[in-house]
Amino acid sequence: MCGIVGFLKPGGLSPDRAASTVRAMTDTVAHRGPDGAGEWSDPERGIAFGHRRLSILDLSDAGAQPMTSRDQRWVITFNGEIYNHRELAADLTRSGVVFRGHSDTEVLVEAIAERGLEATLEAVEGMFAIGVWDRDRHELHLVRDRVGEKPLYWGRAGGAVVFGSSLDALAAHPDFDASIDPDALCGMLRYKYVPSPLSIYRYAHKVPAASIVTVRSDGTVSDPSCYWSFNDIAETGALTPFEGSEVEATIELERILRSSVANRMIADVPVGAFLSGGIDSTTIVALMTQEASSDVQTFTIGSTDDDFDESADARKVAEHLGTKHHELMVSGDDALAVVDQLPSIYDEPFADSSQIPTFLVSRLAREHVTVSLSGDGGDELFGGYNRHRWLPSIQHRMRHVPSGVRRRFASAVDHLGPQRIERAGALVPDRIRPRQLGLKVEKFANVAALDDISAMYLRTVSHWSSPTDAVRRGVDPSVLAASPSLWPHLDDPTDQMMAIDLLTYLPDDILAKVDRATMAVGLEGRIPFLDRRVIEFAARLPTSLRAPDQLSKQIVRDIVYPIVPAELLERPKAGFGIPLDAWLRGPLRPWAEELLSDPAADDHLRLDVVRATWTEHLEGRRNHGHRLWDVLMFLAWASHRRIR
Repeated sequence: MCGIVGFLKPGGLSPDRAASTVRAMTDTVAHRGPDGAGEWSDPERGIAFGHRRLSILDLSDAGAQPMTSRDQRWVITFNGEIYNHRELAADLTRSGVVFRGHSDTEVLVEAIAERGLEATLEAVEGMFAIGVWDRDRHELHLVRDRVGEKPLYWGRAGGAVVFGSSLDALAAHPDFDASIDPDALCGMLRYKYVPSPLSIYRYAHKVPAASIVTVRSDGTVSDPSCYWSFNDIAETGALTPFEGSEVEATIELERILRSSVANRMIADVPVGAFLSGGIDSTTIVALMTQEASSDVQTFTIGSTDDDFDESADARKVAEHLGTKHHELMVSGDDALAVVDQLPSIYDEPFADSSQIPTFLVSRLAREHVTVSLSGDGGDELFGGYNRHRWLPSIQHRMRHVPSGVRRRFASAVDHLGPQRIERAGALVPDRIRPRQLGLKVEKFANVAALDDISAMYLRTVSHWSSPTDAVRRGVDPSVLAASPSLWPHLDDPTDQMMAIDLLTYLPDDILAKVDRATMAVGLEGRIPFLDRRVIEFAARLPTSLRAPDQLSKQIVRDIVYPIVPAELLERPKAGFGIPLDAWLRGPLRPWAEELLSDPAADDHLRLDVVRATWTEHLEGRRNHGHRLWDVLMFLAWASHRRIR
């Protein structure tokens, strides 16, 4: 796992300018690759690449980058892992290719030289961000993996086109204009992340997942072209569903997933796994223990706050599977100490508060291993989020209730507020009263007032439902999350929501969170559920197997229950969270008030709106923790980079 940077300046530039610029850009991604650095440039063509290396495969200099193909046509800077590189290498060897080492980078660049870029992308299985220069055609190709596991940005800096694993790399170019995009900020307040293809900077963009962006020698940039389309996969799956039995489907998924796990355990360094004790991470660890030749190392973060502690569940699973388990109990003070580091870990504003425990468990794992597998992706593929079941159920149950009645009910709940509802709920016996009753009633009322499943979904995934109220000059961006009915043959609302989550929430939130947290400590994260074969097979499964009404991820449970008893796994789904609402009223209050009192914040935000929200939260009339965290993460990020 590595960090990549580069730029193309039409017309060329001096060797000294090329070297100093690419070195400044490369220095910003040093944390992503602590084991080595490399640079390459062709000043006459104005092209330069930089690379920082985290050595996972072929630890020798034969794996160093940037790397040039044997025929000298292609130069590559590559971040990621190609899990089927051994099979590809064997095919290329039969075609006469002679390899200098055994790195997947060399396999990748020689495959491009032998077969071409698009044919190579069709053949590879992995996670990657690639910059590759074609010396014959004088074209730069920027490529991102199918699901967006690895980050890749591009932008303009004066007359140059710049790219990198991090926005900080782009901003290190002396001609880059680091102006904030208010539309992107609106998107960030709505979704807690900046939605693709936007970035927080006006003149930078994310390369979309499964896409190629081509920069020509004159500096013109193509529209992204897809080399793989989940939209097509979802449509094909709906039209040609798996026709076997549930048992046959389970056997086939287990076969594919087991192969994916085995491929992701290949490394020349120690490998472990994150273990929460939930269905997805337990399934991955269970398969690892059956594939491994030695004890699997697992890692869990526990909390001294009982409401947010799942370490006992993970411990029981680890004991059953016989892993070498590592557990760190974290206090509120331990977690709060991470807050000051978040602006440097995340290269653009990011406000999923589970970023804190994710960083802590990554730091724990890095003390023992260099690679860690996780169970991410299972929720998006197999209906693991509560909204996948609740929203269709609410729509079905409320379909005969007049819309006017539903809106009046929502208005009444809004007037009462969750705190009053919580106090009234105290009359209900503890054994049958849901946790956070007031918040759940408020969420139910908000979506029940809506008529359309699309609007219900958008409301559910939104923090600020009207972010333009809080952002100066911003326009709420139109993104995929607001348009769930894009697949004419995908008519089941649960399938639609899973598809949208895979295309939006997964790459822009979950994968960004895991990538930045792991890379901050020099750890490589690998995700077996995101193997292309798993995704394409899951798309062919009927909803009754992927996400049945009453029990999510039935087919995954069918795989893991013969290995881990159901009683160790059956419990209500909980997020990887922190007591954010209470922290903002308590130990984080001075930090928050300092950020909110900075006059520069008013350049981007309507502080009267934000401060009114802050006051309402402090007084306990509403729990605005997540909405305020969005604002505070933006302000902390901007302050860290001295953006005004």
